[in-house]
Amino acid sequence: MTDPKNIAVLASGSGSNAEKIIQYFKNHKIINVSCVITNNENAGAIERAEKANVPSRYFSKTDFENPEYILRYLKTNKVDFIVLAGFLLKIAPEIIAEYPDRIINIHPALLPKYGGKGMYGHFVHEAVILNKEEESGITIHLVNENYDEGEIIFQAKCSISPQMGAKQLSAKVQQLEHQHFPKVIEEFLEKH
Repeated sequence: MTDPKNIAVLASGSGSNAEKIIQYFKNHKIINVSCVITNNENAGAIERAEKANVPSRYFSKTDFENPEYILRYLKTNKVDFIVLAGFLLKIAPEIIAEYPDRIINIHPALLPKYGGKGMYGHFVHEAVILNKEEESGITIHLVNENYDEGEIIFQAKCSISPQMGAKQLSAKVQQLEHQHFPKVIEEFLEKH
């Protein structure tokens, strides 16, 4: 039998993707969400984790800049892979070194377009609409030292109608996230 693989989910906001991931792997044979980590004391992800009986932990921005506490927490929870689900801080090089090619992120656009520092959430969708793009979507990729530049694992597209605004696009992209993110994580972890 294959050893179980433990995931730490990092989230900064409401935690809808974190919740979908937790639900998806709830009774999985080899993949388990062992903890949820946030950099936002008021993140909805904390409440969603608690409802699902998954331990959650808040770490400050300073902790993420000096990540020895975070690495200790990850080791204590026997974390094998890290999944960023709406996590807004850059991952420290020490954490990337400890988890090479084992940190997965989701981005709400078709990279390499609309990526980089400051390109998250509504900022991405507003830029896509402003540039009159005909399609957008999601990109699931590995994390490296640069924002949104890691190896792309998966992309899914959605069309944009001329009358669509950033809010409607956001809802459409979020549907793609919820539909694909857990499955892509599963496929990736089963191969690695």
